[in-house]
Amino acid sequence: MFEKQIEIPSAEEIVAETPLPKALAAVKAERDALAKDAITGVSDKLLVIVGPCSAHESKPVLEYVRRLGKLNERVKDKLVLIPRIYTNKPRTKGVGYKGMFSQPDPENRENILKGIYTIRDLHIHAIEESGLSGADEMLYPENYAYVEDLLTYVAVGARSSENQLHRLVSSGIELPVGIKNPMGGSIAVALNSVFAAQSPQVFKYHNYQVSTQGNPYAHVVLRGRVDNYGNDIPNYHYETVMRVFRGYADNGELKNPAVVIDANHSNSGKRFHQQIRIVEEVLQNRNYDKDFKKIVKGFMIESFLVEGNQQHDIVFGKSITDPCLGWEDTERLILDIAEKA
Repeated sequence: MFEKQIEIPSAEEIVAETPLPKALAAVKAERDALAKDAITGVSDKLLVIVGPCSAHESKPVLEYVRRLGKLNERVKDKLVLIPRIYTNKPRTKGVGYKGMFSQPDPENRENILKGIYTIRDLHIHAIEESGLSGADEMLYPENYAYVEDLLTYVAVGARSSENQLHRLVSSGIELPVGIKNPMGGSIAVALNSVFAAQSPQVFKYHNYQVSTQGNPYAHVVLRGRVDNYGNDIPNYHYETVMRVFRGYADNGELKNPAVVIDANHSNSGKRFHQQIRIVEEVLQNRNYDKDFKKIVKGFMIESFLVEGNQQHDIVFGKSITDPCLGWEDTERLILDIAEKA
């Protein structure tokens, strides 16, 4: 049984009520172009999608993106920094905290309508205060419409990458969409997801039959895999990346071959400090092989003001979901990536 609690206005109504100011829309358009150029190879800049596992509270996230905006001035010739502002991210088991979209106060009950206004306000202020437009995860495809005018990068998680609606909605997005390999790690499935997202589609979306032209910026994100015994198995190593390279080549119909390496999750076994070592290995491999360098377009890094994580929102700027790098390590890592890119 479904008990109706709060009627949610349409995305069109809420976007019209809380529009992105024109000056900030121009900033976002510039950032969109930089991200697309990195994926297509028009630019050799590396994408770095970096920020907290889950954006659970606005003030520390805004402090984080302000710092990232200042750091961007030092690395913008080599990197495209995209703050990770994940507002739909729940705890792994899907019980308890469900992300800012559903639960704008992590210590109180769900209030989705308030959550929508809260995340729009957060994304808009993030652009205003940092000059950087953000990335968010499309955990629920129907929620994307509430933020589609605010983002520069969209992620599809490992548990969603085999879902047909995620693939279809990705085909209508005119931004880079990073589709993670599924939990089992199949490269073939990941490439099939990218193929579906890059293809024209017709489907039902928000009470309409819609058609799309396909998204040429959809690409693979390698996040590691989990075996049948629950063990984390990394897949950022040279051999796996080159399997993806060959998979793109063998398909022949896929556009803009690209891989983004997720340095956390099963690649690090959620040992957040390992992200530094993982990024360093990938950077070394980019220098070793021109094809590896050509296909690896960037990194995802989980990072916040304070390293580690906590169960409840007590320490300002510390994750309440997966553990993250602290700011000092993050700054050093980003500067290192820029130097070696």
